[in-house]
Amino acid sequence: MGHWLERNIVEPGKLPLLLALTAFVLTFLITRVVTRMIRAGKGPFGNVKAGGMHIHHVVPGVVLTVVGGFGAVASGQSGFGAGLCAVLFGMGAGLVLDEFALILHLDDVYWTEAGRKSVEVVVLTAALVGLVLLGFLPFGVNDLSDEDIQNRGGAMLSVGVNFFFSLLALSKGKARTAIFGVIVPFVALLGALRLARPGSLWAKRFYGRRPRARSRSTLRAYRHDRRWAGPRRRIQDLIGGKPDPAPARTPVSR
Repeated sequence: MGHWLERNIVEPGKLPLLLALTAFVLTFLITRVVTRMIRAGKGPFGNVKAGGMHIHHVVPGVVLTVVGGFGAVASGQSGFGAGLCAVLFGMGAGLVLDEFALILHLDDVYWTEAGRKSVEVVVLTAALVGLVLLGFLPFGVNDLSDEDIQNRGGAMLSVGVNFFFSLLALSKGKARTAIFGVIVPFVALLGALRLARPGSLWAKRFYGRRPRARSRSTLRAYRHDRRWAGPRRRIQDLIGGKPDPAPARTPVSR
């Protein structure tokens, strides 16, 4: 374990990234525990207010992110300063992305159905950074041999090809597959080869005069969403808390 940590984390200079990821995940989890306790009216916690205005935790998150980011640039890539700045940056990013939905909608949607987007973005970010730490990023290893240099050239070519397939997957409405495909080989290829989702750029461009392809695309998307929507929602509820039920709409009298 020590050798693996030295070779794959310390030697390539990824220790600050590990610290940032740890701080990011812990900050998000602690923040969700606190906000759920506030929501339930338990514990000594409460909303932070100034002059009667609710201060969302995205505000200190932005401050920590700025301080950690600029501090990392100023301190270099090693030493105590770099580690401290990485922790500050991770904490700030955790607070900011925990309210990603608020930033996206410019509205307090934290406990609404739209607020699920924050949990999804946090999980996606943590997964991508985790993949980088596990060595899926083919750059940044010191003391390369001639064989390593040749492998690096092949890895760079592979990343370029994967990025091309990621663009195809993105055009087919498969954003998650496209994002992971930049890092994990062949993931984007699967998304690029499969049918596009209805309403995607690819479907609008190439399925307009192909009713059979349109119907297959719609059926596959329906089956996929029906299979995975329930488990995905349960995991999001477990991590971030269950959203408030949507208010019933009052019928408009005519």
